Amino acid sequence: MPRAGLTRDRVAGEAAVMADEVGLGRLTLAGLAERLGVRQPSLYKHIDSVASLRRDISVQAKRELGDVLARASVGRSGADAITAMSHAYRDWARRHPARYEASMLMPSPGDVEDETVSATAIQVITDVLTAYRLEGDDAVDAIRAFRSTLHGFVVFEAAGAFAMSADVDRSFERLVRGFIVALGQWNETVPPAR
Repeated sequence: MPRAGLTRDRVAGEAAVMADEVGLGRLTLAGLAERLGVRQPSLYKHIDSVASLRRDISVQAKRELGDVLARASVGRSGADAITAMSHAYRDWARRHPARYEASMLMPSPGDVEDETVSATAIQVITDVLTAYRLEGDDAVDAIRAFRSTLHGFVVFEAAGAFAMSADVDRSFERLVRGFIVALGQWNETVPPAR
């Protein structure tokens, strides 16, 4: 009989909090069991393995990040929405480093829940970019550029790679504003046909 109050979602949620504290790669079932006040074999009533636990953390993290982006952009459009989303993305990633790392894990083929939650998070970005009237491959390119831009900044910042004297927040503002300027001229950036 599973411990009262212990569910798969609760196990994954507590594991996500723990991972943010110790690092995703240092998350262990033994440590998680101790944190939850159960014996390690009790966890197997809710999860199959460390890999399945990481998958559950990833799904929760993608859902959470998608919600954060949606809340940041609601009632906004264009540059205002992109700015708000960018700051929300960075803030969430800084507060939840392991969850952020987990949110980058790709769904396994056929994992419908993970594929759906991954697509839902990206749909928020897609919806915001509609203000720029981008369609087809142009929209895909812009989504990839936006995600890559934010991801690169967040990863470098987390690694302490911004040691130069310029203010990091100022650099982030300029990065976001530069991307917004680029979006205004996105159709002019189409590479020549090969």
